[in-house]
Amino acid sequence: MKSVGSEHRACESPTGTRRIGRTIVTGGAGFVGSHLCEALVRAGHHVLCIDNLVTGRIENIAPLLIHPRFRFLRADVIDLPVIDGPVLRIYNLACPASPAKYQLDPIFTLRTSVLGATNLLDLAHRTGARILQASTSEVYGDPTVSPQVEEYAGSVKCWGPRACYDEGKRAAETLFHDYAMRRGVDTRVARIFNTYGPRMAPDDGRVVANFITQALNGNDLTIYGNGQQTRSFCHVDDLVAGLIALMESDLKQPAPVNLGNPAEITVAELAARIISMTEAPSRIVHRALPVDDPRRRRPDIARAKAWLGWEPKVDLEPGLRGTIAHFARAMLDEAEALFTPAEAI
Repeated sequence: MKSVGSEHRACESPTGTRRIGRTIVTGGAGFVGSHLCEALVRAGHHVLCIDNLVTGRIENIAPLLIHPRFRFLRADVIDLPVIDGPVLRIYNLACPASPAKYQLDPIFTLRTSVLGATNLLDLAHRTGARILQASTSEVYGDPTVSPQVEEYAGSVKCWGPRACYDEGKRAAETLFHDYAMRRGVDTRVARIFNTYGPRMAPDDGRVVANFITQALNGNDLTIYGNGQQTRSFCHVDDLVAGLIALMESDLKQPAPVNLGNPAEITVAELAARIISMTEAPSRIVHRALPVDDPRRRRPDIARAKAWLGWEPKVDLEPGLRGTIAHFARAMLDEAEALFTPAEAI
C-alpha cells in the first residue's frame, strides 16, 4: 500500500505547548466536504483532504490547494493508503449522496460505506484519533413517524434501488458503535438531512439542484409523484457548523445525532418558490415517483440542541437566493469559457 508521508506531522503553537495535528476529511472535494475543509483551514487546522473525485470536483477545493495547511490526496477509502504520522480528527464523508449518483454503481456505493468506514476506523484506532461518520436520514427509510427522532428504528428495506446507500450507512453506523464499545475508538455519528447550498453540482440529481438548474435554463420543473412529499432543507453552512460542533463535543456515549433543519416544506411548494425567485417561465410537470422514495423527511433536533447547543440559523428564502446566485454564476462562467477564443485561453 502507498504511504502518505508524515510531513503533515503534528504542529505546535508558538509557545510550543499545544499540539494541533492533522484533520483528515474524506470526500473532502465534494459539496459538503469542501465547505468543511474550508471551515477547518480557516479555524487553523492542518487538513488532509482525501477524495477519489468520482463525485467530488477539484474546482471545489481549488482555492485551498495553495494554502500551507491544506493537502489534497486523490485516493479511495476502499483501498486507503497508509497514513503516516499523527492524526487527531477524521471526518468520513466519503460516499456518493444523491440517488442519481449512488445508484450508478450500487456495489461500489455499498463497499465505500462499509469497507471505507472499516479502514478509517482502523486508522482511528491505530492513531488514537476521534472520528465522525457522516450518516444520513436515509437510515429511517420511508418513515412512519414524523419528526424522526434518533431512537426511531426506521421503516427500511435491505433490497431495492436505494438500499445500497441506506443499508451501507446503517452498516457503517453499526461499525462505529462496535468500534467504540469493543475497541475504545472515540466515535461520532451525524445523521444528515437534506442539505443545499453553493457548490452543489448542476447534475447532482437532488431536488434543489434539479429545480434551480431547470428554472435557470427556462425548462419545466419535474416533480416526481404528486409533490406532496415533504423535505426539510438545511443550508450547508449550518450543517458544517453542526458537524464541527459534534466532533468537538464532549459526548460520553456513541449515539447518533440528527443534523438538519426541522422546517418542513412540500416538494410542490419548493418548486413554486424557485420559479418565483428565478422569475422563470417554467411550468410544473409530473413524473412517476421513484421506488422507495420517502414521503416525509423532518428531523427532531432536540438532541443536537441539548448536546451541542446547535440549531440551524439560515432560513430557506435567503439560503435559496444564495444558492440560485451560485448556480447562475457557474452557468455564466461556463458559457463565457465556451465562447472564449482558443488563442485567449
